[in-house]
Amino acid sequence: MSRTPHHPTREQIELPILLDCLSDPIRLAIVYNLDRTEGELRCGDFNAFSGKSNLAYHFARLREAGLVRTRIVGTARYMSLRRADLDARFPGLLDAIIASCARDATRLQMPECEATPTLEA
Repeated sequence: MSRTPHHPTREQIELPILLDCLSDPIRLAIVYNLDRTEGELRCGDFNAFSGKSNLAYHFARLREAGLVRTRIVGTARYMSLRRADLDARFPGLLDAIIASCARDATRLQMPECEATPTLEA
């Protein structure tokens, strides 16, 4: 059995599934933080967001929707936002979602990842 988790191809990413996935505040916060880092984050970097089993569920939903790519190195899992695929499939959508999160982060009580640098307004 392969340890590489399944990722949908660019063409398999569907808008209704993507939007449904992002309707959850924790998953939206994960995507927002991944975008702010412009790189990879370890799954453990999100421990302040929720419990481990709950986070595992959210990470799987994000991966299955095509929002993130998961890379396994030893016992660590690294996630990155699939920005190129998402921008090619739905131009401007991710930018609009991230801009809305940034604008409403305080009102949405958007948690910050421990590894995410604080951006000055």
